[in-house]
Amino acid sequence: MEKRVALIGIVVEDMESVEALNHILHEYGDYIIGRMGIPYRCRGISIISIAVDAPMNVISTISGKLGMLKGLSVKTIYSKAGQAE
Repeated sequence: MEKRVALIGIVVEDMESVEALNHILHEYGDYIIGRMGIPYRCRGISIISIAVDAPMNVISTISGKLGMLKGLSVKTIYSKAGQAE
């Protein structure tokens, strides 16, 4: 199956969802290249970027699960180049 590199951007506005967020990321940890989180305290939010290298269906699943969590905004950007597994 073709793998793609993607960046999942997350804005966390409800800190009660962080435990569920971390659980999902741990579940798909084998696909995560790196993670960067920035707490923006003056606005009470966190901004997280997750770089992944995974099959398209896995990236969509991660994004979908995260997008269903209360208080999270999630967007995914895909690389144009695919990579054979």
